[in-house]
Amino acid sequence: MPEVSHNALVITARWVEQGAVRYTPAGLPAVDLTLEHQSTTLEAGSARRVELKLKAVALGPVVKSVQALSSECVAHWSGFLAPTRNGKGVTMHVTQIDSAV
Repeated sequence: MPEVSHNALVITARWVEQGAVRYTPAGLPAVDLTLEHQSTTLEAGSARRVELKLKAVALGPVVKSVQALSSECVAHWSGFLAPTRNGKGVTMHVTQIDSAV
């Protein structure tokens, strides 16, 4: 049996696009999102502005947490990265949202 990883990606972001709720073949609710992150960080001793958009998907009970957030709400989004179906990029699979930012 493969080892289960408990390492998670955490990004501070807000959602800027949210699709309609759909259902997986297993009957789980799912929603596709685009997350937007903006920050300033230090790299090699200099300030660097970071701005990006990231495709994401939420499944199961996390869908209700997504629906409860307004698009202006910045939150901590936890999850993992997986390749897209076509293999040309990555999608963040959201497993937890902490809106207390």
